[in-house]
Amino acid sequence: MRQKVFFVVMSLVLMAMMAAMWLPQPTASATPLGQEVSALVSLAADESPVLDGVADEAAWADAEASDIEVFGGANNGTTTVTLRSVYTEDMVYFLVTWEDPTESFIRSPWEMQADGTWIQLKDPDDKGGDNNLWYEDKFAFIWPINNSIPGFEEAGCFMACHAGENNDVKPYGNKYTAEEGQTGDIWHWKSVRNLNQVHDQYLDSTQYSPDTKDAGRHSDPKDSGGYADNKTEDGKLPAFMPAGEDFPRDGSPGYILESETLPFDPAMFQSGDRLPAIVKSEFVGDGGDIAAGWMWEDGVWTLELGRSLVTESEYDVQFDDLSASYYFAVAAFDNAQVRHAFETGATQFTFGQ
Repeated sequence: MRQKVFFVVMSLVLMAMMAAMWLPQPTASATPLGQEVSALVSLAADESPVLDGVADEAAWADAEASDIEVFGGANNGTTTVTLRSVYTEDMVYFLVTWEDPTESFIRSPWEMQADGTWIQLKDPDDKGGDNNLWYEDKFAFIWPINNSIPGFEEAGCFMACHAGENNDVKPYGNKYTAEEGQTGDIWHWKSVRNLNQVHDQYLDSTQYSPDTKDAGRHSDPKDSGGYADNKTEDGKLPAFMPAGEDFPRDGSPGYILESETLPFDPAMFQSGDRLPAIVKSEFVGDGGDIAAGWMWEDGVWTLELGRSLVTESEYDVQFDDLSASYYFAVAAFDNAQVRHAFETGATQFTFGQ
């Protein structure tokens, strides 16, 4: 027991020190290593909430709120995440709100230059996969699958965080578990690239290599759909534009629906015009297991999501025992590709009986 406690404490200290090498520092009032373990209880509901980002159903008003402080992110570095949960006979739902002063959705748009060429706007400080200027807002949960990540209950995501690793190619580090068989379910909401869903992903022990640049992070399998870059095969021009003639020329809303695309026609544009760099549709298959709706208003994101208590996927956490405790940790991204604000421990999740 003493060895386990020592290991967890040292892991927390080490990860906090490593995170300090590449994350903006928390405010003076933040106490990451002293944060108490949070708890969230899901309330039984007679009806399912509508997942539209409005959250005006009575079930949400009755559900107990749990506040989680997250620290160390780019841009909006510290914020409070408020969670509520309800469940029905076969579904579980979550309501997530957090303050974010800006709605970020102009994600590396294409822009026409004075000489008629097109470029994608990039963060000049991005050394590779580290865009904190022209990006989108995101939010993520991670759940250990079958309690397979030792120490997660105490240390949360730090058990899989390898900050500062491979600095020459990835200044922000890698994410992977310590051993084969240790897996996590990642619910990765992307405000621009997702459509009516949260991207369902997973975490395993794969380490970084030139052939596995995402290390342990993977997308759940899909049959079709999802998102893709809006570019030609040579990457020099947009491939698509929205249907019609009155679409915005400023890069908003950050995406083009696949169902509304037309082949790109450069004659439709003039210098300074922008086009979204993402084409998207709904995931079909395992990657689309999590339904969602969201809204940003007055500096606050409201995200509602729902998933079957039990799925058929080996990459998903299964809520098959309503008397058990489950654990998760969260992260909030403010216009940041990877430099998220993080929960320093884990939150215990149970179902009210």
